[in-house]
Amino acid sequence: MNDADVPAFWRALGLPGLADVHVHFMPPRMLRRVWAHFAEGGPLLGRPWPVRYPWPDERRVAHLDALGVRHFSALAYAHRPAMAADLNAWTLDFAEKTPGCLPSATFYPEPGVADYVAHALERGARIFKVHLQVGGFDPNDPLLDPVWGLLADAGAAVLAHAGSGPVANGYTGPGPFGATLSRYPGLTAIIAHLGAPEYAGFLDLADRYPRVYLDTTMAFTDFFEGLAPVPPLVLPRIRELGDSGRLLLGSDFPNIPYPYAHQLEVLARLGWGDDWLRAVCWHNLTRLLHLWETR
Repeated sequence: MNDADVPAFWRALGLPGLADVHVHFMPPRMLRRVWAHFAEGGPLLGRPWPVRYPWPDERRVAHLDALGVRHFSALAYAHRPAMAADLNAWTLDFAEKTPGCLPSATFYPEPGVADYVAHALERGARIFKVHLQVGGFDPNDPLLDPVWGLLADAGAAVLAHAGSGPVANGYTGPGPFGATLSRYPGLTAIIAHLGAPEYAGFLDLADRYPRVYLDTTMAFTDFFEGLAPVPPLVLPRIRELGDSGRLLLGSDFPNIPYPYAHQLEVLARLGWGDDWLRAVCWHNLTRLLHLWETR
């Protein structure tokens, strides 16, 4: 399956397109640094990680449109103090001028974090990205207590890279983020990459907290199976999560070393039926974020 086949994929399911919760758009200078990190980090993972779509914003937006991705995020993430507010200004401006882009934001444990998160919410932010693995911070830092409360009350989603892939630190794994959820059980949280490699532990959190979702980002792909294979024992639980409305399509576009179509191909390869694919590729995210229009 290649990218030219993607529209036929969702049309065969009777869908109006795709809803992808895990897409990256960042200020160009930052994105170039991210791509350089992948270029340098690939060998550290034991294999190359060539970014498939190292294109300007306009070309990447056009490609998503050609694929039929009707709703997508613009995930940026702060990895040090004094950068999140500027990133939020950029991503929220980008969403305002880009049809289909979900207003996205980020935050970091620092003085003033509650103020700029409140401002992002006022501007319509729907998804906040935090990257505990890259940022190297504790989600239970007291500076973040008012933020979790704000987001829970607003019903905004937090998309958290909380799993220990590709390299663990002291704040990854289901334990630290699970402690946050125990204090804010009403928080809407989306765990990136199915929580890889701690798949079972994050599925346990989804069992415990009804507002916890997981995304499919890179899971089951040939590339990712070589790094963090999904254990067969958890497959029935992942299938049930999709059926119950809490598994969301994610791609990591453009930072992937294979065609976008491959993510869809491997989900179909699981053989869990058209209803499951319709839920994961469209209905679950559009219901979560009340995206009734298809643009």
